[in-house]
Amino acid sequence: MDNKISPEAQVAELELDAVIGFNDIILWDYKKRELLARLSLHKGKIEALAFSPNDLYLVSLGGPDDGSVVVWSIAKRDAICGSPAAGLNVGNATNVIFSRCRDEMFVTAGNGTIRVWELDLPNRKIWPTECQTGQMKRIVMSIGMADDDSFFYLGTTTGDILKMNPRTKLLTDAGPAKDKFSLGVSAIRCLKMGGLLVGSGAGLLVFCKSPSYKPIKKIQLQGGITSITLRGEGHQFFVGTEESHIYRVSFTDFKEALIATCHFEAVEDIVFPFGTAELFATCAKKDIRVWHTSSNRELLRITVPNMTCHGIDFMRDGKSIISAWNDGKIRAFAPETGRLMYVINSAHRIGVTAIATTSDCKRVISGGGEGEVRVWQIGCQTQKLEEALKEHKSSVSCIRVKRNNEECVTASTDGTCIIWDLVRLRRNQMILANTLFQCVCYHPEEFQIITSGTDRKIAYWEVFDGTVIRELEGSLSGSINGMDITQEGVHFVTGGNDHLVKVWDYNEGEVTHVGVGHSGNITRIRISPGNQYIVSVSADGAILRWKYPYTS
Repeated sequence: MDNKISPEAQVAELELDAVIGFNDIILWDYKKRELLARLSLHKGKIEALAFSPNDLYLVSLGGPDDGSVVVWSIAKRDAICGSPAAGLNVGNATNVIFSRCRDEMFVTAGNGTIRVWELDLPNRKIWPTECQTGQMKRIVMSIGMADDDSFFYLGTTTGDILKMNPRTKLLTDAGPAKDKFSLGVSAIRCLKMGGLLVGSGAGLLVFCKSPSYKPIKKIQLQGGITSITLRGEGHQFFVGTEESHIYRVSFTDFKEALIATCHFEAVEDIVFPFGTAELFATCAKKDIRVWHTSSNRELLRITVPNMTCHGIDFMRDGKSIISAWNDGKIRAFAPETGRLMYVINSAHRIGVTAIATTSDCKRVISGGGEGEVRVWQIGCQTQKLEEALKEHKSSVSCIRVKRNNEECVTASTDGTCIIWDLVRLRRNQMILANTLFQCVCYHPEEFQIITSGTDRKIAYWEVFDGTVIRELEGSLSGSINGMDITQEGVHFVTGGNDHLVKVWDYNEGEVTHVGVGHSGNITRIRISPGNQYIVSVSADGAILRWKYPYTS
C-alpha cells in the first residue's frame, strides 16, 4: 500500500464491508477511498479480520458455515494459505488478532478454543498451538495484544479477563474474582502506558490493570460497547456502542463526548417541517429524533420506553410533532424541548400505524392496525374524535391530505386506497389493486394520485372517478415502501426493498437518476421543501441524505 496507515484504521475500513455478511473481503485504500481488491475464498459470513503489524498480511476468519482461517498477501492480493480455525471437539473461533511486533504470528479465539498461530511462508503453511487454560472453560468475545507481545488478554462472555503468555501458551492470571463485567467483556485494548481499556456488553467502560482487574477509572455509556480504537498513544480514544453511538474519551479526565449517533433500529418514518429544509424528524422503535439537515447533527431526542413509533408529522405551525405509537396512542411533543403536550389514549385498537395533519392545524387524521381511519379535532386544550371511518379491512400504511383540507387519501395493506371527503366525512372513491399498498401521493395539482406497494408497480389514478391512468414497473425486486413528489409535480422519488433510491420524471414515467447506498430495505423517503435534498431511511437504521439532482 502506498499510503501507510495504522492497522486499526485499515481494519475499521475493511470490516465495514467484510462483516456485513458478504462472501468477499474488500480491500480499500483508506486515503484515496478506492477499492483495491476483492478477496474471495470463504463460504458464507466472514467473522473477523486483522492486519499484520507491517501491513504485509491480512488474516481472515470464516463464520460457522466456513470455519477456516486464511492468510492473505496484501502485495499480491492473493491467499497464501488456510486451515480449519478450531479443533474438532470445540466450538467456533470468532476473534482474531495479529502480533504487534511480528508479521508471522497471530492469535484466534472463540468458544472453548484459544490458538497461537505461526506462519511458515516458505512452505505456505500455518501451524497452530492450542493454549492451555486448565479447568477454566470460557467463550471468548474479544482479544487485546500487549504492545511488546509479552501477553494477550481475552475478554469472555462470563465477564472475566484471561491473561495468556504467547510464548509458553499458558494462562498467567484471570480476573476479576468478584464483580465481573455484566453481559461480558465485548471489547478490550492494551495501552502503551500499561493497563487495559475494557468495554462491557452493559455499556461500562473501565480502565484496569492485571492481576486484580478492578476499575481504576470508569464511565457508563449508552448501549453495549462494540469497539475501542486508540488515538496516538491512547491519550484519547473512540468507543462505539450497539446503540449506534460513537464517543470520544480523553484518558486523563475519563469523560465522554458524543461525536456521532444514529438510529439502531429500523427507521419507520421521516418528515420535514412545512417550508424549511433545515431540519427533519425521524422515528424508530422507541424514539423520535430531530436532525439538523446540513450538519447531520442530532438536535433533539424524544424517547418513550418499550414502545414503537410508526409515524410522525409536524403541525403546519411548527408548534408540535404528532406521532403514532403501537400502544394505540397518539402523542404530541414540543419540537424544541421534546415536552409531551398531550396524549390521545385508545386512538386505535391495534396500534396507530399512520398519521397526517391538516394545514389549518385543527385536525389530525390517524390510521390504525385494524383499518379504521379516524379524524380528530385538535383544540387548545382538547382533542375530540370527530369521526371514525370504517372501510379498510387491514392496517392503514399511508395518509396524505389535500391542500385545502377538504379531502384525504389513505392507503392500506388490504389492497385499497380510499379518497375521503373530510367535509361530509364519508368515502368519495375507492381504488382497488392486487397489492398491499405501502405509499400514496397527491400530484400537486390534485387531480391525480400515485400509489405503490408490494406488486412493485407505480400506478397513476384519477381522483375524480378512481380509474387507473397508467402503470409503471417501479422495481425489479421487492416492494416499494416510500414515495414523495416535488411541489411542482415534475419529478417524484421512490425507495423500497431493492435498496435503490429512484428519481422519476412524472410525465414521461421514466427513471432519470438512481441512488445506490442503502444496505437495508428503504422504508420511507422525502424530498425537502425547496427541492434541495432527498432523505431516505431504511430498516437497518440508516438515514441517507442525497443531493437533489435538479436545480429548482
